[in-house]
This record gives sequence, C-alpha cells and structure tokens, in this order.
Amino acid sequence: MRTRVKICGLTRPEDVRAAVAAGVDAIGLVFYPPSPRAVTPAQAHALCRQLPPFVTTVGLFVDASATAVRQVLEQVPLEFLQFHGDEPPELCGSFGRRWIKAVRMRPGLDLMAQAVRYEAGAGLLLDAYDPGLPGGTGATFDWARIPPELASRIVLAGGLDPANVAAAIRRVRPYAVDVSGGLEAAKGVKDPTKIHAFMQGVRDGDTSGDDGRDD
Repeated sequence: MRTRVKICGLTRPEDVRAAVAAGVDAIGLVFYPPSPRAVTPAQAHALCRQLPPFVTTVGLFVDASATAVRQVLEQVPLEFLQFHGDEPPELCGSFGRRWIKAVRMRPGLDLMAQAVRYEAGAGLLLDAYDPGLPGGTGATFDWARIPPELASRIVLAGGLDPANVAAAIRRVRPYAVDVSGGLEAAKGVKDPTKIHAFMQGVRDGDTSGDDGRDD
C-alpha cells in the first residue's frame, strides 16, 4: 500500500503549488498563533484556492476553544481537523469534520490506551515529545514503541526529512507520514528541492521489501 503524505505548516502559495506538483496527498494549515508557521483564516483561505481536487486540507489546532475552531471553519474550507493539545475526544468530534489526534510520545505513554480513547477519530498522529512544544520539535522518537497492529491507523511525524523517511516507512509501515520542519529553508518557508527529495524517499520506502524490524 502506498504511504500517504501530508506536508504541514505551509504559509506561502508557491509552497502549496510545489507540494501539489510533488504529489502530496494533504496540506496542513496551522491555526496556533504562537507557531512561526501559523496562518490567519484569510491567509489559509487563499492557500486553499491553490489546491486542485483530491488534495485534502487539514487544519491544526492546539487547545483552541470550540468557538475559535468554528470561526475558522466558517472562513476556511477545511476537510479534516488535527488536534495537538489535550483535547478530549468529545470536543474533537463535535465539528462535523473527520479528525485525527496528535499524541506526543512521552516516556511511559500507553499508546494502546490512547488508541482506544480516540478510536472515534480517523487515527493517531505520533510526534516526538518536548515538554515545551505541542509539536514541530524536529526530533524523532523510538519507532520501535509503535505496535505493528496500530500501523494502519498511524500518521508518523516527528523529525522526518528526506534522509530518514524511507527508513521510517520500512520500520513502521504507517498509513501516512507528516512533515514540516524537515522540508524548510526557514521557519514557515518550504524548500521545493527538499519536498521532491522527501517524496522520493517515501517512494523508496514503499518499494523496499525489508521492513527493518528485528523480530
């Protein structure tokens, strides 16, 4: 099965066009003001207008109020929601959109329990843990912590870049991968050469017969 790709933290029309040209499946728009990759609803609406059919628009929120999420939805044609804070499943599912919950892989986390808690979502996005950051750490985590039985529901994130994405796919076999900082020339500015290299890395990971597991 082909690994799907989401590029997150897009802020410029030319970066959206580069992602589409490279064959991305989804783009992520950040509605978290402290982030250097944050966009306003007006900016996000303009970026969405760059998209052809069948490229999914994903809105990223961090502990936003229900009112704030709805205000964005009134202005931006988001098809999918991604929650990166401590949002309960009841909130995540209250907006009439498909959604995914980000889980930061802190020490001692029971990932199977999180999968059960957020089972109403489309899946889990797994990111590295940094106590001071809700995401975008630029760090990887131990992929061996992911149970194989969860792979079909996993979007793998956390420090992915053109150099390691093939190995990540061979090791985890996730449904999708998510990348942001690993493709940047500067905060919020994507590098088209890195975008294309990343997509090639995904293809390389998909075509390898070695899953990289030790067991």
